[in-house]
Amino acid sequence: MASLDRFPLHYLAAFRAAAQTENLRAAAESLHLTHSAVSQQIRGLEAQLGFEVFTRQGRRLALNPAGQALQRAVTKVFAELQAGLAAAAQAHGSAAQTLRVTALPSFAQRWLLPRLPRWQALQPCIALDLHASQQVVDLEREGFHLGLRIGRGPWPGLASEPLFHSPHIVVAAPALAQRLIGQPPELLAQQPLLGDADLWREWFAQAGCKAAVPPPVATFNDAALLGQAAEQGMGLALTRELFAADAVLDGRLVRVSAQAIDEDATRDYQVVYPEALGSDPAVRAFCDWLHAEVATLQQQLNEAPGAGAVTGTAAADR
Repeated sequence: MASLDRFPLHYLAAFRAAAQTENLRAAAESLHLTHSAVSQQIRGLEAQLGFEVFTRQGRRLALNPAGQALQRAVTKVFAELQAGLAAAAQAHGSAAQTLRVTALPSFAQRWLLPRLPRWQALQPCIALDLHASQQVVDLEREGFHLGLRIGRGPWPGLASEPLFHSPHIVVAAPALAQRLIGQPPELLAQQPLLGDADLWREWFAQAGCKAAVPPPVATFNDAALLGQAAEQGMGLALTRELFAADAVLDGRLVRVSAQAIDEDATRDYQVVYPEALGSDPAVRAFCDWLHAEVATLQQQLNEAPGAGAVTGTAAADR
């Protein structure tokens, strides 16, 4: 393996883009390079390392265990480098003073807010103006720097980066969960259900439940409300794993079943921003910080006691 002082660092930029998009053509577009150039850089990286970091599946790339380990390190390093660039720009007086960010209320409350103190500590000179809305906002017209959206796009005039892909899992407050862990789905169908009726029917069908599935006792238009209802002991909630992750890790919620619903990529979360802001230091710093936070949380989930068991959490792609 090559010494870092002679390592072609642009290989890491190509690796980072390919790991995020899982597609060489999409990675090339994000880097404004040709498909061939990115492919050669990935091959060069693997030659320098002495081992492969991707598994090739047709046109799709999938990180192997070595690639996953490298991605965690590269994400963290890029976030720190971008933070340094933003700090340098701030010292020079050219950095944005405030980042205006729009996000769904569920994402803002359940995932983003608990992490904002770390952003503030990392970037004390960049203030956030956070706008939570169920409506899709025109970023350029409304003066926003970034948005967090569900979907695959494309959104005209906007660049996008995949943030996370998260299955739906069944969770409950500890007192209820401890009675139900390991029980057949027919018994779970007798419990108060919280959340979307169609998702519950799909979950029970995949679990092989032969009993009739009653309608949920409560539905919500916001995942944060769903999580809070589950924490209050109202019943079993079918919710995105990453939205429940903090509560699972600190014991407020417990995963009841290993069965999960893995939606297609059209329901992935993306961070988007006007194309003209792609090289803005503050925007870049915030995007890389988001990616680093997702990677950190996923590592915590993977390393949590019981990970992969009934009470653990299933891995989610980014």
